[in-house]
Amino acid sequence: MTKKKETNKDELEKLKLENEELKLEKEEINNKLLRSLADLQNYKKRKDEELSRMLKYSDEELIMDLLPTIDNFERAIKLDDDDLTDELSRFLEGFKMIYTSVVQILNKYEVKEIESLNKTFDPKYHQAVLTDNLEGYEDNIIIEVLQKGYIYKDKVIRPAMVKVNIKGEMKNE
Repeated sequence: MTKKKETNKDELEKLKLENEELKLEKEEINNKLLRSLADLQNYKKRKDEELSRMLKYSDEELIMDLLPTIDNFERAIKLDDDDLTDELSRFLEGFKMIYTSVVQILNKYEVKEIESLNKTFDPKYHQAVLTDNLEGYEDNIIIEVLQKGYIYKDKVIRPAMVKVNIKGEMKNE
């Protein structure tokens, strides 16, 4: 009987060890499962954010292609009406109507002009291509807009090209 008890005791120890091993293995599998679920949730969140960003700015390429056309319309509209013939003046009126229509479409798509003239230079919104040292203007103030800049929703898609007043620097010519 003693031998049988010893065998039972050994078997019981073996089963206890096996049970502990199985518990550890189960815990390890549960941890792997939890990590995999967390990874999957993080992946889904990143993909949703990426898709949202892509959809938010989906029209950016089209808008960028339209901006040079807007620039050309603005140049044509700057012609002096007083020096034009009646026929050319009517033609210019048509240009103004087309320009207004395109600007309204851009506004509909949340494209806004960056207000720059007489504002403080900000490199996030402006690209200084010229400087000057004029009396009557404060330092770092934009004194001329050479090309308008635009913001699409909350993103600068084209900084304004500007001339900035800089005190104490030589004037660009």
